[in-house]
Amino acid sequence: MIIASRLERIGEQLYELAYRSHRLVARTAYTGVAAVAYAAAYLLRFDFSWRGEYTATVAVSGALLVGIRLVVNYAFRLSTGRWHFVSTRDVLRLALATSVGTAVFFPLTLWLPFTPAVPQSVILIEWLLTTFLTAGLWISYRTAYEQLRHLRSGFNGTAKRVLIVGAGEAGNLLAREIRRFPTGYRALGFVDDDATKRGMRLNGLDVLGATEDLPRIVVSARAEEIIIALPSALPKELRRIVEACEATGLKFKVLPGIAQVLAGDVRFNQVRDVRIEDLLGREPIQLTLPELAADLAGCSVLITGAAGSIGSELARQVALQGPATLVLFDQAETDLFYLEMELREKHPDLRLVPVIGDIVDPGAVERVFREYAPSRIYHAAAYKHVPMMECNPHEAVRNNVVGTWRVAEAAGRHGVAKFVLVSTDKAVRPVSVMGATKRLAERVVLELQERFPDTSYAAVRFGNVLGSSGSVIPIFKRQIERGQPLTVTHSEATRYFMTIQEAVQLILQASLLPDVRGSIAMLEMGEPVLIADLAKNLLELSGVRRVSGNHIVYTRLRPGERLHEELTAPDEETVPTVNAKVRIVRSQNGSGKPVTAALAGWEQALKDGRHGEVLEAMAEYCGGVERGVGTPSGLPRASL
Repeated sequence: MIIASRLERIGEQLYELAYRSHRLVARTAYTGVAAVAYAAAYLLRFDFSWRGEYTATVAVSGALLVGIRLVVNYAFRLSTGRWHFVSTRDVLRLALATSVGTAVFFPLTLWLPFTPAVPQSVILIEWLLTTFLTAGLWISYRTAYEQLRHLRSGFNGTAKRVLIVGAGEAGNLLAREIRRFPTGYRALGFVDDDATKRGMRLNGLDVLGATEDLPRIVVSARAEEIIIALPSALPKELRRIVEACEATGLKFKVLPGIAQVLAGDVRFNQVRDVRIEDLLGREPIQLTLPELAADLAGCSVLITGAAGSIGSELARQVALQGPATLVLFDQAETDLFYLEMELREKHPDLRLVPVIGDIVDPGAVERVFREYAPSRIYHAAAYKHVPMMECNPHEAVRNNVVGTWRVAEAAGRHGVAKFVLVSTDKAVRPVSVMGATKRLAERVVLELQERFPDTSYAAVRFGNVLGSSGSVIPIFKRQIERGQPLTVTHSEATRYFMTIQEAVQLILQASLLPDVRGSIAMLEMGEPVLIADLAKNLLELSGVRRVSGNHIVYTRLRPGERLHEELTAPDEETVPTVNAKVRIVRSQNGSGKPVTAALAGWEQALKDGRHGEVLEAMAEYCGGVERGVGTPSGLPRASL
């Protein structure tokens, strides 16, 4: 250990010296390589016997050749690169540089009076030797540099011994990254299910076996951590690999991002913990929005409910597009304060306007439209928690229905170009107060399209959002942190899930689709996910290795909840759009009598405390809210 430490210090001192004078060192090395290659070419030409008559020719022509090599190398910038970063592209540049140098040297040997003349075979041999010796010098330096870093991280006793699952492009790039830089990790080898790679050696590491062999490999290699380097793996395949990693009892992480791999850009700091959304039963939706920046250029954009989970992500995505003004409207002062601070730090040149206000306050809404003249509105303000709205139905109606009407109607009067409502799958054949209010909000928006044809109205309908405030994942995580069992309402309960980023992309996509005007847009969400499976996956990812009945407790469906959600009602049909992942929902039976005509009366009734009257009317407008497994308590039973 003492000898190794001394060698390490000596190596570092030599490296520092060479680093400070790297150009001089490079030119000296190139001079030596050219001279050695030229002399060796003569020895090879004459079967390793020196011919005395060629001594003067070798000396003069050799000096000329070295000069040519140095000039050409400088022209091709071979002396300015860092040798520990050399790649195949640099080797190709080297081959071109040596070829050009040889092409210049060859006619000079014919024109200059060398006696005896320089043999043409010597010129060819020297070209090959110079190319290979220089490339060998680079590779030797890079190998020594990486080994020094590798030994340095190993000698301090803190480097973690890690296995890499996946011996493909991503795994090899990651192994190279670990070897080249002091990441604090030491790669032990690869694990890959491809039988043709078994026993191969890649980047100096062996392919040790398949994922099913992980428990054995972990023990034999004395691994301390596992990194999954399979960025193109489907969720089903990733779940299988995660289960194999969990069986080892070691901590494991994942390298995401197929785009970075295709670009050859894989960095160790991209490695992260496996997330629950990685294990969803479908591939994540990625919607390209190249037209969004052009659509928002020079516009004033209003986001209601801007401090919420969806609203804040909308604000982040819109801010990236560079609108003229971004107005953030919300009641939540503290959350709005932190969002404003975040956006001002990231977008100092953006005109950002935080507005504290209530969407049911006509004066506040009118003031925003008058002062900031928004031309694009994303309406995300709503009460969303189903059980809580069952206990507070009058507030659900006031905010979700009357508030939507206030903002959407003002949008039409002020000539706003686009209005997009954030809706939910709970609006389909609603069994809850929240679902019923969102269904009526959808109807309000579609009815206003007829009244204000110059404004493009649309609603966006999607399922549960992973990670949003009050959603199942944060609740589960809090229960895990407290050492409590996870509470699942029913063993067969399912939900459609999407990430916050997917939801926001859909909202923005809806604002761009030409055929969404006066319609509801819906994401193709794949198959619904069992909440119980979600709970089990999260327990496993959190280190609870043995999932049993003690870790998950089944309660019962709460008021307003149903066993399975729907994306469309029986009287609705979906039609495709230009984006394969987004469809338009259209009703086959019409919407019934207008809701907007009754809203002024509802608003006054709520102010007067006549809540029951409003709830009776709301149930009637929804066509009679259906009875679900969880019976809603907020709506009159007569309507069930």
